Amino acid sequence: MPVELVNPPGLPTPEVYAQLSIAEGSRMVFISGQVARDEDGSPVGPGDLAAQAEQAYANVHTAITAAGGTFADIAKLTVYVVDWEPSKMAQLGEGASRAAERLGFDLVRPITLLGVAALGEPDLLIEVEAVAVLP
Repeated sequence: MPVELVNPPGLPTPEVYAQLSIAEGSRMVFISGQVARDEDGSPVGPGDLAAQAEQAYANVHTAITAAGGTFADIAKLTVYVVDWEPSKMAQLGEGASRAAERLGFDLVRPITLLGVAALGEPDLLIEVEAVAVLP
């Protein structure tokens, strides 16, 4: 496995992410921010953070698969959520978990979650970008 997830002694052990990843490989893949758009570019889940998170994570899965990898090759995720507040964590987790269950991947990765005022289009609630290392 080219990406080893580690929670080192001296840092908290989180339930839903890893503190770091150690990657070995020869190709790096940078996946641009994926949003709640289907293959045709149509909006998915207007006003529904869980539905938009599910689509954004599914789009990350589609992108890494197109590069010849799997979600297990992802070394780092960055998630941007509009008007973030802790009460939105359940919706975010629900949508991401639905995508993982449907597509058969493990969500646990090092992740940075950022609250933002807005994204590139007014109907977007979430954007997920990724960095992967392929063998």
